[in-house]
Order: sequence, then C-alpha cells, then structure tokens
Amino acid sequence: MTTIWEPTTVGKMMLPHRLAMAPMTRSRALHDGTPGPLAADYYAQRASLGLLISEGVQPSDDGQGYLSTPGIYRQEHISGWAAVADAVHAEGGRLVLQLMHVGRTSHPDNTPHHRQPLAPSAIAPGIDMFTASGMQPAPVPRAMTIDDIAQTIADFRHAAASAIQAGADGVEIHAANGYLLHQFLSPNANTRTDDHGGSVENRSRFAIDVATAVAEEIGAERVGIRVSPGLAIGGIDEGDGTRDQYRHLVGALAPLGLAYLHTFQLFDEELLRELRALWPGALLVLRAGRTPETLAQDIDAGIADVVPLGRWALANPDVVTRLRTGASLNDADPATFYGGGAAGYTDYPRLTDHD
Repeated sequence: MTTIWEPTTVGKMMLPHRLAMAPMTRSRALHDGTPGPLAADYYAQRASLGLLISEGVQPSDDGQGYLSTPGIYRQEHISGWAAVADAVHAEGGRLVLQLMHVGRTSHPDNTPHHRQPLAPSAIAPGIDMFTASGMQPAPVPRAMTIDDIAQTIADFRHAAASAIQAGADGVEIHAANGYLLHQFLSPNANTRTDDHGGSVENRSRFAIDVATAVAEEIGAERVGIRVSPGLAIGGIDEGDGTRDQYRHLVGALAPLGLAYLHTFQLFDEELLRELRALWPGALLVLRAGRTPETLAQDIDAGIADVVPLGRWALANPDVVTRLRTGASLNDADPATFYGGGAAGYTDYPRLTDHD
C-alpha cells in the first residue's frame, strides 16, 4: 500500500512525499503585475511541501480579473518570479506557476488596458467583482473571434516560456473554477455555433489546443492542467452533460503526456474513478473538508498520486512537520487572505517559534 510519505515523481520532478501546495490567490502583487516583495519568502517558507503550485498568474493583460494578481508575460514579471523560484529551490522545493486567464470573470477597472473582458460568448457571469471603487457587476464580455482565440493560445504559449525562463519547474493550465477554459467547457457560458461550441468535442477544443501549444513550447513533462467538473462558480452550470464533457476532455488530453491532471473533487466519485482510469500520468486530487485522519484516503485507495493542501498550507509554513508529528495546526485568517502585507502571509508561526 502506498503511503502519503513515500516519494513520487510528477513529470520529471522528484518529490519527497505525496503532499503539495494548492494554488491560492493572495492579491499581493505590485501594480505592474510583478510578484510582491514578500512573495519569495512566502513560497520558500512552504518549500517542504515539495511541489508548490503558485497562485493564478495571468498570461496577458486580457487574462487579469482581480486587483493585485501577478503576471508572467513581461520582463519585470520574469525577474520577479525568478527571485521566487530561486528561493524555493534553495529550500529544496519545486515551483509550478498556474496560468490563469479569467475570461469574463473580470472588470475593466481591474485590468491594465481597461478593455471589455473576453469570453467564448457575450454572456455576463451574473456576479459582482471587487474593484478599487468597490463592488461592481461583471459586465457582458466580448465574444472571442477566431483571431482572439489564436492570440490567447499564443499568450499561453508565451507565458509558459516566460515561466521556464524565470526558473519555474513547470506550469499548470487553469481550466477550472469558472475561468476562461472552464467557460468554453460549459454550455451555459459557451453558446457558439462554430468549431468551439455545441458538442462536447467542440467545447473541449480550446482547452486541448492551449494544452497542446504549451506542451509544444516547454515540453509536456513540465505541464499540468486543472479541472473542476460540476463546479458551479462564476455563473457556470455544466448541466447533465458534465460526465460526458470530462470523459472526452481527459481522454483527449491523455495522449499529450502531460505531467499531471489536477482535479477539484466535489461529489461525483464515479466520475473521479473514471478519470483516474483514463489518465495515465500523475493525478492530484483536491478536496474540501479533509481532516488529518482522512488525508491519505485517496492515496491509499489508489485514486490520487498527490494530495494538494490549501488553507493548511497557507496558515502553516511547516505543515509537513505538523502532519508528520500530529501537532496542532494554525487556523487560517480569512480577513488576511487577499491584499495587505506580511500579516496573514509570511507571519504565521512555526512550531519552533514556540520553543
């Protein structure tokens, strides 16, 4: 029986155990999208998790949705992330940058160019966005043209190359949580009548093309992809066709030889087992509501290869030591999740701080 403390390999990354750090938006980047001055400390503090998946990083001006999120498409971004990668590597960790294009989950006030958001179809998500002037409704996006789609794929390709130039060990393509690739997958957000809409095959095309381009650019062994089947967020409703959609998507992605598939698991255990059977590489399974006692269940059952941690990793820079020894865990403070400085970011105490 595999245990959570056994080493494993994801792509070409040798990892010391089966835990990882899940991607979590922290909104502490500089105005130009460069990682903030504390980012290197934040990630390096958590390097014992082995595989660190960064907060969502926009691949272009169009990809930004929230205030103070980092990018990876300009030279200053590359320099900023290089400092983070160096700090993580110095502590023995591996850094993967999550490429997140939010699509319609945006507002012009939050982007450098202040343009209308892009999406598969001109359908507003029906949500409010936090902006510098307060909460505002997300506007109706502009339906992407074929040229827009080609440019966005090129943006992902460029961002992936920039991540590797910065010293990252790989990238994770964000096809989940109501963002652009997820919008293409969802029939209530994608009502296109061309080759990118209608059937599950057509709705999957954009995600597959992005993954193919990124794998061609930096090597498939450096690429992961995240999905969240059935997650109703950002106005997304995948309906009764969720299983067919993800069976096709994962089956079509599998021959690319990507490093891993990362799924946010909600309720469909049968679909999870089907995806496990379809996916030949490493499978990361993120669940809400885990306890230290149930942490290893998916590993021991052969469903997951790696278990990413969210709030536990955020609030406990030494979470690996705490879980190994059965020590108590710090509670995460939601008031400091987004924005600000060191408070709730780099100042969570370690066990040794109490010695």
